[in-house]
Amino acid sequence: MKNIILLALAGFGFISVSSAQIGFVDSRYILNKMPEYKDSLNKLNYQSAIWQKEVDDKQAVLDKMYVDFERDGPMLTDEFKKKRTDQIFYQEKEVRELQRAHFGFQGDLYKKKLELIKPLEDRVNAAIQSTALRLKYGTVLDKSHGITVLYAKPDLDITNEVLKEMGLVQ
Repeated sequence: MKNIILLALAGFGFISVSSAQIGFVDSRYILNKMPEYKDSLNKLNYQSAIWQKEVDDKQAVLDKMYVDFERDGPMLTDEFKKKRTDQIFYQEKEVRELQRAHFGFQGDLYKKKLELIKPLEDRVNAAIQSTALRLKYGTVLDKSHGITVLYAKPDLDITNEVLKEMGLVQ
């Protein structure tokens, strides 16, 4: 008796899951339709270039220190060689720390991206969820973030509905 009830419940669950509509959306396309997203990307790229120049400038100083040490090395006393190698070591450490601070895991670039881009992504995700609920979709896949959709019926694409939800198209 238990087996029959479990089988019936499993069958009902399969029927209800299989009847839930699956749609897909291209969130990258939606983000690119948002003027504030493009502005945020420009700000992020500009700040990234500033940080990269800062790292490159420190690296140029380090490169010059190497060249000078190679050139002057044979003429230096052991005491001066040690002093110069310590300076080079210190400069290498500064370059690595600066790179890590700006571009490393949870560095300045990551934080700036969270500040500028994440709120926009959250708005898109909220609109996707709202649209999915309104259109009674059980599942929505995002084809722009690595999920491979080999085939999808065009009428399951709710990208334009999400754009309407956000007021980005009529």
